[in-house]
Amino acid sequence: MRTKSFIQRMAGLVSAVTAIAAFSTPSLAFNVYEKDSTELNVDIEAVLGVFYSEESYSLGAKSEAGDAKWQEGYIKYGLSGSQAMGAGSGLYGAVNLVTSGTWGDGDAGGVTSGNERETELEDAYVGWRSGRLIPVLGDDGLDISIGRQPFTIGDGFLINDDALNFGDALSAPGLDFDRGGAYWLAARKAFDQTAIARIGGSDGLRADLFWLSSDNRAQAEMELAGVNAEYVSQKGTFGLTYMEGLDVDDTFAPLTGYSSRDGQQTTSFRYQGNAGVEDFFLSAEFVTQKPGDSSGNDANAWYAEAGWTFSDVPWSPSINYRFSSFDQGFDPLFFGFNRGYGTWFQGEVAANYAGPFNSGTDVHHLGLKATPSETLSVGALLFDFSDTAGGSGSLNAQEVNLYAEWVATPHLIISPVVGFYNPDKSAAEGGSQIGSNDTSTYAQIIAIMPF
Repeated sequence: MRTKSFIQRMAGLVSAVTAIAAFSTPSLAFNVYEKDSTELNVDIEAVLGVFYSEESYSLGAKSEAGDAKWQEGYIKYGLSGSQAMGAGSGLYGAVNLVTSGTWGDGDAGGVTSGNERETELEDAYVGWRSGRLIPVLGDDGLDISIGRQPFTIGDGFLINDDALNFGDALSAPGLDFDRGGAYWLAARKAFDQTAIARIGGSDGLRADLFWLSSDNRAQAEMELAGVNAEYVSQKGTFGLTYMEGLDVDDTFAPLTGYSSRDGQQTTSFRYQGNAGVEDFFLSAEFVTQKPGDSSGNDANAWYAEAGWTFSDVPWSPSINYRFSSFDQGFDPLFFGFNRGYGTWFQGEVAANYAGPFNSGTDVHHLGLKATPSETLSVGALLFDFSDTAGGSGSLNAQEVNLYAEWVATPHLIISPVVGFYNPDKSAAEGGSQIGSNDTSTYAQIIAIMPF
């Protein structure tokens, strides 16, 4: 679902290992022109996924019990370039298309039918970096860009691009939610219109001023603006974000339950780093949210996570524990897959098909990971969902995911996942799994192909 944050370059096998560690789709750039201060590249990325779920879920268009088998894929292709100017400053930009589709039964949650095929404009933006023109801000201390482009804050707890990709399963006459399918892969990530100013360098105080406008009907075509301030040091990054909803589509907001986004105020405090201790990982965020109308109450969400990497042990195993809590009615906005499996799609089944979707739940999470070789990592993720659906427990569940990330060749990265999802209640009892509350087996395999 709503994938997954993908890096923009991969140069050689070592970079590919780094990419897959964060599960970021590599985009290969072919330089086709470089002269004086001008550079032009052809960019290509392609991803294919095969999926199976033993059970289906009722939160979308699914109504009958049984398994689901489907495939997703996309290819993104276009141009990017830059023009150097004085004192290291310069212009940059990109324009590209995405061709995507879903085949088979459609996803287990019923937001795709398997009939989606679409080619549309994706990125189309231009920007300017200051280079050394403003010494007080450091190198490239001012970066201004406009157009269609992705945008992320922190580790994607609230904003991780506009990556929710519904298909046509929920569409009706005059109500088209279809964004081209590829629901899990989330081929399309760009906000429709943006204006972003990045101020400051990579250390010390920095800030983002942003205006984002979505054309995603599953997100009620929300328009928002805000400021993100950070202090970056060797011990970690402290962040403070404020954003306010400016508008929503009057037709789709009531259907998606997002009418309160118009005027909604969201404030976030966060930290991520190692606190100066090698092999230690610490991350936390606290969010307060006021709805823009009288349809709901103020809501909070927060998490705290700690981890340790045993770097002196073979395979460098790591262990992380996280507790996250989301009030009923909390709007997770444009959250997404950011620093690996489990963040912020907590459980492959729960986060993509069954619910809860980072609202109205408490989640205990334990993550284990090891790196047997330079090109292979393996891991296990455990989730316990409680206090769901307004405290009714209707979506309480436990889930285990086992995964691998393997750079098979410089031109093929493979990531299989097997999951086991055990809901407390069936759909007939108020849950979402159709037919029973038996443990369901889930499997997927993703292939990333840098050409």
